[in-house]
Amino acid sequence: MAMKSVAVLTKGMFGRTPAQLAVSSSLPSNTIQKRSNYKYVGMPDETDGTVAGDLNYGLHTVFFTELFRGFGVMLGHVFMEPATINYPFEKGPLSSRFRGEHALRRYPSGEERCIACKLCEAICPAQAITIEAETRPDGSRRTTRYDIDMTKCIYCGLCQEACPVDAIVEGPNFEYSTETHEELLYNKEKLLLNGDRWEPELASNLQAEYLYR
Repeated sequence: MAMKSVAVLTKGMFGRTPAQLAVSSSLPSNTIQKRSNYKYVGMPDETDGTVAGDLNYGLHTVFFTELFRGFGVMLGHVFMEPATINYPFEKGPLSSRFRGEHALRRYPSGEERCIACKLCEAICPAQAITIEAETRPDGSRRTTRYDIDMTKCIYCGLCQEACPVDAIVEGPNFEYSTETHEELLYNKEKLLLNGDRWEPELASNLQAEYLYR
């Protein structure tokens, strides 16, 4: 009886865990026999139960094989091209759908695109946009105030999607950290300046996404 207990403990250490043994012992014999035919993927093979087999299994999976395998992966990457870039001196490409700092665009003639429809203000879920408008002598509308609180903005892009004339867009700039809260309260002049600065890239991004809108 004592020899049988030793054999069970040895099998539990090198083969199955005591918890697995407890579960197996409570199952019918036909169930245990069926489970022995299962093929476990990604799990180490069980040893043959001998001392030599257990020793060979332990040496290859714990001490040497895994160690040299890790060194091989490391040395292989030493001579490969780095996957990282030296930011901020190097920058990776941005998607045409990237949502960064906001901008107001103009027509090639210099006229502001915004028609003061206030759709962007109405659709903004964060209520970050404030617009005031007036009527021109020719009957058209123009904005006298266009403010965006960038600390409220969640960069969902709904303002850009709602605009019927592609006036308000989210530009490619993501580096605009400030020291004060007031610097992130954008007015119309700031937004138009952003649009003038990035107009070629903004127009290119909108053209690339034209078929998907």
